[in-house]
Amino acid sequence: MTVLVTGVAGFIGCHVADALLRRGEDVIGIDIMEDRHEPMLKQGRLARLAGRANFRFALTDMADDDAVDGLDLAGVDRIVHLAAQAGVRYSLENPRAYVRANLAGHVNLLEVARRLAVDHFVYASSSSVYGDGDGGRPLSVAARADSPLSLYGATKRADELMTHAYCHLHGLRATGLRFFTVYGPWGRPDMAPSIFARAIYADEPIPLFNGGRLARDFTYIDDIVSGVLGALDRPGEAHRLYNLGNSRAEPLLRFISVLEQLVGRKAKLAHLPMQPGDVLTTCADITASRRDLGYAPATPLEEGLSRFVDWYGRYHGV
Repeated sequence: MTVLVTGVAGFIGCHVADALLRRGEDVIGIDIMEDRHEPMLKQGRLARLAGRANFRFALTDMADDDAVDGLDLAGVDRIVHLAAQAGVRYSLENPRAYVRANLAGHVNLLEVARRLAVDHFVYASSSSVYGDGDGGRPLSVAARADSPLSLYGATKRADELMTHAYCHLHGLRATGLRFFTVYGPWGRPDMAPSIFARAIYADEPIPLFNGGRLARDFTYIDDIVSGVLGALDRPGEAHRLYNLGNSRAEPLLRFISVLEQLVGRKAKLAHLPMQPGDVLTTCADITASRRDLGYAPATPLEEGLSRFVDWYGRYHGV
């Protein structure tokens, strides 16, 4: 099987591509290699994949119509579309980047899927589509997703709706995966684990929004990868949506406490007000994912953070 993986130098993309290569699939990876935080991190992720006989890379902007139309994608059977502008807070600063990458880029990939008549189109959505959720209770994919609190969440919901239309119009089979706060080695530097670890090691204060009264469904990268591959291997009829989370809302202060123990240093805390676009709690109902995708997250927070801290220390030399 030949799989096209977009965002292959991104956090989730590099892990998914690695898992596909390990099981013998041919992978064509696409990425723009743009990183507003740490370009070397993207290059390091890509270096883990480069040189393998069944891997081919194309430097491409998925929002560039001509560039996408000119790609040699003969033989692609399935697509895992993970390329996107991610994160809630940056969408406040640069909304046009999200419209370009997450809307135009997504339509270009749908066009690729239609043109190639691929067997299955799997793509990344986000828990941000749910907005402020349901009072902390686990969120089912049947819950309302029409009131996102950020432009990022709105673009991801738009991706779901556009995919639904393409499946109806062109007979595509597609699966959207709503990721819940993914963390682990090679993670994005703008997410809580890296921000907090960097602050603790540097003896600088951790920005703590809403007095730390937040909770997130932190989900380890290996569990997310197993869910992505489970979805890829089980195409359904038309368009489906699933949550991929750990089904546990971890208080942010507990997350910091575990991180302190693993690093061996006490964190300083800088209390800040609630940020626009943020939500209080995220927690995934994964009943459907377990049933249909064989999804079974198995990494507790302590184990996942231990692996992250081990990688972080080696990568940054601390």
